[in-house]
Amino acid sequence: MKKLLLFNLFLSFVTFSAQKSETKGVLGDYNGDGKKEYAYSKVSDCSDDCSGKCITTIYFSDKNLKPLTIKNAKNGDLYNLKDLNDDGKDELGFYPNWCTSCWQSFYVYTFKKDGFKYLVDPIVTHCIQWNDDDKLPIEKGKKGYVKITTSISKNNDIKTVSKLVKIK
Repeated sequence: MKKLLLFNLFLSFVTFSAQKSETKGVLGDYNGDGKKEYAYSKVSDCSDDCSGKCITTIYFSDKNLKPLTIKNAKNGDLYNLKDLNDDGKDELGFYPNWCTSCWQSFYVYTFKKDGFKYLVDPIVTHCIQWNDDDKLPIEKGKKGYVKITTSISKNNDIKTVSKLVKIK
């Protein structure tokens, strides 16, 4: 009995350690099959100062979903954006980390029959924009549109501008 208890304790420790080393991810029904998939990202060939190729790959727990590859990204944050285009599938957002600039694009992906595609063109953001109550730069708009909030540089100041954009 004591050996069994120690063995279970060991397995619990190994399982916890493996979960802790995994990158953050998000659950969502990205392919519309009614089942939740786990999306998570891993970076490769990237040092602390962003030397190297710095390629981030987004993987899915459903191995039928092909991974997404983002260049010039030192990992980043994933977001389940819910169903922005009323197609029954959750959209996936990705905000990359980088070493040299506060200007980064926010990527929004939707699943089509031939794989993941951009829902809209990448949304240019400045890190100052992300300090505003953690508000994401995209939200559902009127049918066929989304409201995006992008950053612009104007008169040596960073401003945000919102507009409706037609979904691709």
